[in-house]
Amino acid sequence: MPVALACPIVLTAAERERLKKMAYGHKAQHRLRCRAQIVLHAARGRSNARIAHETGLHLDTVRAWRGRFAHGGLSALADRKRSGRPARFTPVQIAGTKALACQLPAETGVPLSRWSCPELAAELTSRGITDTISASTVRRWLRKDVLKPWQYRSWIFITDPGFRPKAERVLDLYART
Repeated sequence: MPVALACPIVLTAAERERLKKMAYGHKAQHRLRCRAQIVLHAARGRSNARIAHETGLHLDTVRAWRGRFAHGGLSALADRKRSGRPARFTPVQIAGTKALACQLPAETGVPLSRWSCPELAAELTSRGITDTISASTVRRWLRKDVLKPWQYRSWIFITDPGFRPKAERVLDLYART
């Protein structure tokens, strides 16, 4: 079975400078440094096996990044977009959760002195803001904004009665980008 030849790499002066900064810069991410080193070695005419040996990377890794650079240039060294799992909750639901957490439970008609994450999750479900939600999800959202409604004096502002329409307009703009 014949062995496939490595893609030849020819660099412009600008590409070579950019790759050197990526390969030897102290602020570059490790994975980008490795990819840039692969391309620089390939531009010197080295084989994939020799590059793999010198960099300590797997031969398949060297082959993949050399090929991606040969077909796509510098932009191909970046990670590709990944689809990931679709979001289960909308930004409006998340914002509504945070707004509810910033209100005193007594103001909303709930006979509690402070919110806890399980009680917030139950209230979100009963109000129809979400179908079902776990307390750990509520806790994670609140932790992102350092909201702690179960602690004394954590309520900073009162929610505007027209919050939902305003939030939907703004968050819809963020969702489009």
